[in-house]
Amino acid sequence: MPTKKNPLKGRGLSAILGEAIDIDTMQGNANVTAAISLLPIDKIIVNPFQPRKDFNQEALEELAQSIRRQGVITPVTVRKMPDGTYQLIAGERRFRASQLAGLTEIPGYVRIATDSQMMEMALVENIQRENLNAMEVAFSYNALIEECQLTHEQLSERLGKSRATITNYLRLLNLPAETQLALSTDQISMAHARALLSVEEAETHLNLLHEVISQQLSVHQLEQRIKALHAETAPRGTRKPDPLPLSHRQGCDTLRQYLQSEVDVRRSRRGKGTITIQFNTDSDFARILSLIQNKK
Repeated sequence: MPTKKNPLKGRGLSAILGEAIDIDTMQGNANVTAAISLLPIDKIIVNPFQPRKDFNQEALEELAQSIRRQGVITPVTVRKMPDGTYQLIAGERRFRASQLAGLTEIPGYVRIATDSQMMEMALVENIQRENLNAMEVAFSYNALIEECQLTHEQLSERLGKSRATITNYLRLLNLPAETQLALSTDQISMAHARALLSVEEAETHLNLLHEVISQQLSVHQLEQRIKALHAETAPRGTRKPDPLPLSHRQGCDTLRQYLQSEVDVRRSRRGKGTITIQFNTDSDFARILSLIQNKK
């Protein structure tokens, strides 16, 4: 069966904003944008839901130089606030660079949007441009899930990302703060971070992190060290769990699909066992619990 394509994938902000229309038609309609208008820069305030927190000053200066020569080619997107100011939805780099360039006005689309719509649009615009670091993506995914009350599957559909991708980013929130900082500053890669997730003992985890940074270990080298550590700490004579019968494997797959979470089933030869369900956040736990309760 052909896979249904997501209408947002690869289309960025335009997939949510739609086509620009005359500003007079905006009244009473929360799903349209206005024609491009010149907006006073001193009336624009930054987006509190902006996923990107750090802006490279040198890159902003270069963009400001370009704006001085050619002007702002791509309009920013804003929403009008009750006090007459405009709040940025997308285009904060252009806005900051225009301030540096000394502009008093900037072209922009005026959008009517709720807080949750603003957060979603800011995230989609940035993710589709692929200019956020891994931790910014993880925090933004989690904010969308909690603030907009989305499941992993719904977020996957809206962003045009696989559910596995969503889950992998959210797992980064379980990393210690020092590892998160190393990832956000490009001292380690996301693949390094995912490997480190399997090391729960804090001191060992941080020692491995420091080794990766100081010795520039590859992901494969890190995985080999982690494998060796696990072998050293495994109890002597530990036997591998018995293979699951087909019915149990199928049941495990059914649970994964229904709960939209990783599920592990262990069973002894006598038929006794455990079911382990993973969750990433408190809201994810509440979602799983609600699904189980509603199934009764």
